[in-house]
Parts: sequence; C-alpha cells; structure tokens
Amino acid sequence: MNRRWTPEGEQRLALGQPFVLESGEALPGLEIAYRTWGKLSPQADNAIIVCHALTADADAARWWAPLFGPGCALDPADSFIVCSNALGSCYGTTGPTSLAPDGKHWGARFPRVTIRDQVRAQIALADALGIRSIRFVIGGSMGGLQALEWALLDPLRTQAVISVAGAASHSPWALVWNEAQRLALRADPLFRGGFYPPEKPPEAGLAAARAIAMVSYRSPQSLEARFGRERGADIFGPRAHSPDEFAARGWLRHHAKNLTERFDANSYVSLLDALDSHDLARARGSLEAALGKIHQPTLIGSIASDALYLPAEQHELARLIPNARLLEIDSAHGHDGFLIDAARFEPGVRRFASEQRSTGATPADTGAFPLRQKSLRYA
Repeated sequence: MNRRWTPEGEQRLALGQPFVLESGEALPGLEIAYRTWGKLSPQADNAIIVCHALTADADAARWWAPLFGPGCALDPADSFIVCSNALGSCYGTTGPTSLAPDGKHWGARFPRVTIRDQVRAQIALADALGIRSIRFVIGGSMGGLQALEWALLDPLRTQAVISVAGAASHSPWALVWNEAQRLALRADPLFRGGFYPPEKPPEAGLAAARAIAMVSYRSPQSLEARFGRERGADIFGPRAHSPDEFAARGWLRHHAKNLTERFDANSYVSLLDALDSHDLARARGSLEAALGKIHQPTLIGSIASDALYLPAEQHELARLIPNARLLEIDSAHGHDGFLIDAARFEPGVRRFASEQRSTGATPADTGAFPLRQKSLRYA
C-alpha cells in the first residue's frame, strides 16, 4: 500500500547534532515537522505551543478547528502558533519510518522515547524559531501530558499551561489499555517483532489495536445516542458484511481500517511506549513535590465521561498544582470529547488565556531568558 507519511505544507527543521534521549541513547540527527500560524512579534513574546494527541499530526487548525480563528483562543492575528509532529510519530518528525544511519528505516530498532524526549524536541524547535516567551502551551490527551512537562522543562519561557484530558502519570488503567493494543498488534504474524517490510505491514494487528483504543476513547452514552441498536445504515462506506450488521460495529471497523491507511505500526508502538513513560514525579521526588514546582497559571480540562484519563486524575492535578483551576467539560463523548466538543470548552480556554495576557512582565520583557544557540539547519 502506498502511504504518504508527511502531510503536505509542513515545514522541516533538522538539528545539526546528535539528540540525546532520556534513556542515554542518542539519535544521530533529528528532523522535526511543524506548522505555524501568525507571525512572531518583534519581541518574540507572542508564541503559543499546541501539542497533538496520539495519532494526529502538526495540522492543529484541522483537528482542533473550533479553537482557531479570529477572536478564538488560538488567533493567528495576534499570536504565533506552533504545532510540531511528535518525536516517534510517522508524520515527518524522526521516528521508526525515518532512515537510520545505515540507510534503512529504523523500524523496530528505533530507540524508546519518552514524553520528556518529545517535549525536549519541541523546545529545540522553539529555540530555533527564536521564541523568547510562550503565552501558553496547550494540548489534549498525549498533548496534555506534554503541556504539563513543558511547565517543568522550560519554566522560564512557559507563561501558562492548558492540559485537557490528561494526568500526572500514566495510571495502571491506562497502562493496561495500551498493553492490550500491543498484544493485538503482536498477534498479527505479519508484525514479525516489528521487522516487517514496509510494503507488507501488519494491517490486521494495527486495526485490532486501534479498535481497542477507540473503545477506551468513547463512552456508553455516546455510542447509545449515536447508534442504539441501529442496523444497516451505510454511513461508513462500502461494507463486506450483511446489511443487517449493527451500525456500532461498522463504526468500529471503519476507524480500525482508517488507521491502517494512514499510520505505521512501529510508530504506533513507539508512541504507546512514550505514553506509558509519563510520570511527572520521575526523578523529581514525590508527586506533590513535582506538581508543586509548576508555578505557572494552569488550566486543567476534565471530561466527566472520560473512561481513559479519569476525572479524579484531573482533580488531583488541580488540587496539587499551586496556581491551577479546573475546567469541567460537558461532553458525553468520553475521552474524545476533547476533540468532538472542542467548541464547548473553547470559551473557557479563551477566558483563561485572556486573563494571563493581562498579568505582568514576561521573561522576554526582563531579559531573563537568553536564547540558546544551537547548531541548526532548516530542511
């Protein structure tokens, strides 16, 4: 199957030196695919960083459209908005589909990366773009985990944080959902431990993994309201099954097949591993101590019907981060409410962002943040 991993219209940054991972292993080079909207101010202090979810790409204006536009939380008229594809993905940033030094695809040989590694790559991009101050970092799901790490890894530049449908660490509940997906993928004989030829990927295993994920992303209320016990509605394209098939089952197969046409199995495993690595307390003492170090104003978005990152986890973040507030999102769509019902919580995000802009001096004003010079080149 012919796959085009890199979406059209993205820009590329190539680091000119090895990128050392949290594990101690080093990538000999690093490319980052990204998009920008708006212009960086002369003071370089109007940036917003957007972090994407598991299988998304850098085109945030497409998958989070309700947040973009004139007068919205993400307004290119007065902000410089940046979204990059995550390290380990397959949409342009270095990952398993990239070429290793031997000229072959990394594949299963690609080193394990963490959420912190992904954020450090994003920080390198912000350095290269000349950003001196970031109004806020925002993300949902995996992007929400990254947003929290930004607060700790780049505290001088990051002025505020918005984390939607995230958590302080990957809970045992989230860990087993991810492991179920790995088991499904590995059960496909074409997976071959990750050493499959690009022209013959493990589509059945990847589809099964995605089906498991989709169940964790939605809620019983959402599926009941949309499908009930409806049969035969051909709303997901041609089917190879009986017209008496349940629509809910067709919906699940549709999403499962869709991922096999746009994503790489090894990249999927790489990102699952990164999610499982998430723990804000790692090497920072207790969780209370780690969250207590987040000094920035922080907005924590919580979806009551979320069955993956449970509301109790967001309540914990709001309680332990000193300057945090909770934004409860009215959505029946479970974890995916951070995408499906983005229009509902955009006003809350916009109000929070507006309040932060009315506060005092930023590091760019005071000169507290010197730009870090790195050996960089654009590709």
